[in-house]
Amino acid sequence: MGLDLVVRGARVVDGSGAPGFTGDVAVAGGRIVEVRRGSGRGLTGGRVIDGRGLVLAPGFIDMHAHSDLALLTDPAHEAKAAQGVTLEVLGQDGLSYAPADDRTLDTLRTLIAGWNGDGSGVVFDWRTVGEYLDRLDAGVAVNAAYLVPQGTVRMMAVGWEDRPASPDELREMKRLVAEGMAQGAVGMSSGLTYTPGMYAPDAELTELCRVVADHGGYYCPHHRSYGAGALRAYEEMIAVARNAGCPLHLAHATMNFDVNAGRAADLLDVLDKALAEGADITLDSYPYTAGCTTLAALLPSWAAVGGPEATLARLRDAPTAERIRHALEVEGSDGSHGVPMDWSTIEVSGTADPALADRVGTRLGGWPAARALLLADRLGTTILQHVGDERNVRTVMRHRTHTAGSDGILHGAKPHPRAYGTFPHYLGHYVRELGVLTLEECVAHLTGRPAARLRLSDRGLIREGHRADLVLFDPATVASGATYERPRRLPTGIPHVLIDGRFVIEDGRRTDVLAGRSVRGASCPPRPDTAPRPPRRAASGVPQVAKNTARRT
Repeated sequence: MGLDLVVRGARVVDGSGAPGFTGDVAVAGGRIVEVRRGSGRGLTGGRVIDGRGLVLAPGFIDMHAHSDLALLTDPAHEAKAAQGVTLEVLGQDGLSYAPADDRTLDTLRTLIAGWNGDGSGVVFDWRTVGEYLDRLDAGVAVNAAYLVPQGTVRMMAVGWEDRPASPDELREMKRLVAEGMAQGAVGMSSGLTYTPGMYAPDAELTELCRVVADHGGYYCPHHRSYGAGALRAYEEMIAVARNAGCPLHLAHATMNFDVNAGRAADLLDVLDKALAEGADITLDSYPYTAGCTTLAALLPSWAAVGGPEATLARLRDAPTAERIRHALEVEGSDGSHGVPMDWSTIEVSGTADPALADRVGTRLGGWPAARALLLADRLGTTILQHVGDERNVRTVMRHRTHTAGSDGILHGAKPHPRAYGTFPHYLGHYVRELGVLTLEECVAHLTGRPAARLRLSDRGLIREGHRADLVLFDPATVASGATYERPRRLPTGIPHVLIDGRFVIEDGRRTDVLAGRSVRGASCPPRPDTAPRPPRRAASGVPQVAKNTARRT
């Protein structure tokens, strides 16, 4: 078989953490077919790229992404492709669009409009996890894996009530999780500060995690507190996973708010103790201090019982709104992580209603302004929370189980820069400028380690036989262009990104190739189209959303 591509003379950093080396890498049929140390030893192909001065690494894996609709509405998806991301993990924080039914879909669209928009440009003609993954297989910008969202499953089986599930309801949730895993999900997520998933007691979560473990997946919780009760919340998730015999991956693992400043070492002590006892734990984080969520997520959980319309009714009622204010500002609601609200830390990053766009970039001065915005925007407002601690960010990223997750919310007029900048920010700021990680360590955090968590035997490393998901970057110039003021600026220093050996970024520009597809979990039967598909291109040269071929059930 002739070679399609040779990268010659690059510094190969293979994703294992081993020292990099100068070498040549050959690609044919969408896979790496030869890796040679040293350069210029006779490898020739259809195209030769001069890699001198560049690093060749496996494609980056975003372990925490919110591109569930963006992959369908924005085929170019430069926010991730330009960073070198070749695989995203969707279905995060316990809330996404599969599985779904006609009864819950509209509610879901309203509930997480602040994350993803309302989906007005999407035909929601899937209902199962498998059908959603089939939709991705029609052609998207980057590869995607999926987690069964526990909050959505609870919404379907139990509704919006704050109570334990009945035996029949628990059986239905277990059935939905098992079905999603069998259709290709890699695990299950929870959002335990988001309703209705947060209403689940530990015993219920344990039962669902047992199903996940039986199907070879992992549990990825956004746990019950990143603030006043953070350490207890981490310990709770470790206990749930241990009791279920399920691998655990901690989502955007950090310690936020002033009460936790400088306390990341306490978190890592908890993790190290569990790891020493045999627990299977990994985590992800983003390299920024601000968080991002919806304004409605800060409300106390009792204010969300019954769903979004019930929440809006409570906000309209003056006495009930005063109770909410007291919970936020005096008690520290469960939605605000047990920390009394400091409104000066809240910045509006996006609104669902374009008429409210003048609020973007402003800080909320107090409860009256927050309440008015929640009502006017029908809970669709997205916010930044400036509550992080730089010491904690650096401490967590050094941990041996650390991976990277952007937690990138792409919706909103002024999104968090992590959506466009996480991976080059690690490489440029924390590797080159600060030396917090070596280059080889960092690349392993972004590639080999997450691939191992996802149980992907042919991704995440530069090895012969592995898929040619590759990124070439300049270690001297790679940097995030995104800032809090200009969050959609693309990175610099990443000239080439390939998926299955096809250029999605070439000479620093997005091509029209839609090389992405679903990456299905170990429990899913092998699919007949495991060989790379021919490149799908738009006739106009601009990527187009593929027509859906999934069947409704």
